[in-house]
Amino acid sequence: MLWQSYIKGFKAYLKLERALSGNSVDAYLTDLDKLSQYYQSLEIVPKLNEITVEDIKSFISWLNNLGMLSSTQARVISGLKAFFSYLMIEDVIQSDPTSLIEAPKLVRKLPDTLNIYEINSLIDAIDASKPEGMRNKAIIEVMYGCGLRVTELTEMKISNLYPQIEFIKIIGKGNKERLVPIGGVALKLLDIYINQIRLHVNIKKGNEDFIFLNRFGAKLSRISIFNLIKSLANAVGLKKTISPHTLRHSFATHLIEGGADLRAVQEMLGHSSITTTEIYTHIDRDYLREVITQFHPRS
Repeated sequence: MLWQSYIKGFKAYLKLERALSGNSVDAYLTDLDKLSQYYQSLEIVPKLNEITVEDIKSFISWLNNLGMLSSTQARVISGLKAFFSYLMIEDVIQSDPTSLIEAPKLVRKLPDTLNIYEINSLIDAIDASKPEGMRNKAIIEVMYGCGLRVTELTEMKISNLYPQIEFIKIIGKGNKERLVPIGGVALKLLDIYINQIRLHVNIKKGNEDFIFLNRFGAKLSRISIFNLIKSLANAVGLKKTISPHTLRHSFATHLIEGGADLRAVQEMLGHSSITTTEIYTHIDRDYLREVITQFHPRS
């Protein structure tokens, strides 16, 4: 990668000043590496203060010619904007070549949601007689019942669980903490898993507080959750394309369709902006029609 010393400083800036998670920092650096690859393809190494708006436009054309999706291009541009903004703060450059660059227009494609019958079928497909069965049931119940991101689930800790008041403290993006209600079914499964199954696992040092462990006694990885969801979908013959995030999206959708306040859903999802919550909370036409019929004075 080019410009190593500046990228190292950018990485420290993202971690310390913006308090981003390791995954978010890696995503920014991956986006920045695309610009480095572009210049390597041209066999030139420009100074950062020599990069112009036209250079950035040529880079975007290069991304487009590679067949990169507009959503990915938008993310890369966002990463570049953050990098050049950092360089401005550090007085490395005098003008930002990305300031006039706009991300490509995105078509909002809402992911598939699952109805309650499909979610129940996923849970019913888990063999509770196997050692990991109760753990997996608890995972699905908690992800759907609390609307968690996959990393939030893998990072869940016993010390952050408050069963008496039916809440759990979640560490979200940017290390922001939030308290999320946790339902009775999920709590019951967690209690069985923690006190009857997990109790017999030989836990690796440093993993004692993580709730969900693999058979080797270490906390579950993100990919293991993805594989679990995929295998359950295949087991029940589910034709939808789903991932762990589908459960989070379904959580928000079902709450909104049930009449939950959007601000309350925003708080539970851990969104800093209500606009983000609106994207995740797809509301079907029948529900909208019911709202108009019930509340509009001219309906």
